[in-house]
Amino acid sequence: MTQFAVLDALLGGQYSSCITVRDARALGDTGIGCCERFGGEVVILDGEFFACTADEPPRLMGDDEKLPFVDVCSFGEAASRMVSDLDGPGLAAEIDGLLASRNLFHAIRLDGVMARVRTRVTRREEPPFRRLAEVTAEQIETVSHDVRGTIVGFWMPGLYQGVTVAGPHLHFLHDDRSFGGHVLEISVREAVLRVSAYARFELRVPTDDEFLSHELTHEEDRRIGAIEGGAAASASSVMR
Repeated sequence: MTQFAVLDALLGGQYSSCITVRDARALGDTGIGCCERFGGEVVILDGEFFACTADEPPRLMGDDEKLPFVDVCSFGEAASRMVSDLDGPGLAAEIDGLLASRNLFHAIRLDGVMARVRTRVTRREEPPFRRLAEVTAEQIETVSHDVRGTIVGFWMPGLYQGVTVAGPHLHFLHDDRSFGGHVLEISVREAVLRVSAYARFELRVPTDDEFLSHELTHEEDRRIGAIEGGAAASASSVMR
C-alpha cells in the first residue's frame, strides 16, 4: 500500500502539497484521503474517487483534482466474514480478529447495512491555513440510521502513529451516493467484512517548498485521537 504525505503535516495545517487523482489512481483501486485544502473527505472504491464535501452529495473526482493526503492500495485476496449487530468496539474486535499480524498494514472493506453511522466532512480552507484541530472543531456531521453502503479504510500498526493514523481509520459512502465522509461512530446491522494484509508500505512525501522548509516533529498522540474521533466521540466509536 502507498501513502502520500504524513499525518503530522496535516495536523500542522499543510494542505497545499498534493498528489493528483490521476497519479493516485495508478497506485491502487481502494483507499481514503482528503480533498484539496482539506475541503472534504475522499473515498476510493473500485477504482473510482469520490469527494464527500459539505456543499453537495458525493461526486466523482476528475483526474486533475488534487489530494493533500491519501492512502491507497490494490485490494487483493482478503480474509472475510459475515458480521451483524455490532457497535463500534464490536466491529473493532472483528477487525482485530482478521488481522494477519499487528505489525502489518491492512485494508478494510465493509459492505452492508449500517444501523447507525456518524460521519464528518470539513469545509475548504483558504490561506493562511489553520491547524487541523481548528478546522475539525467546525466539522459538519451527519447521523443516519439503517443505511446501506460501504466502509473503506485501513488498520495501521501503532509504530507508525504520526506518520499515519494508528489502528482503524475508516470512511463511509452510501450506496445511493447521497452522503459520505470520515467515520466517527458506527453500528453495523449486517454486512460482509473483508480485511487484506500488506507487508510493504511505501511513503511518498511532498517536495514543495512548504513541506521542505518546515521540520516536522511528532507530538502527543492525543491530538490524533481527538481529531480522528471527533469532539463528541463516545465509547461506541470504532476509532477508540
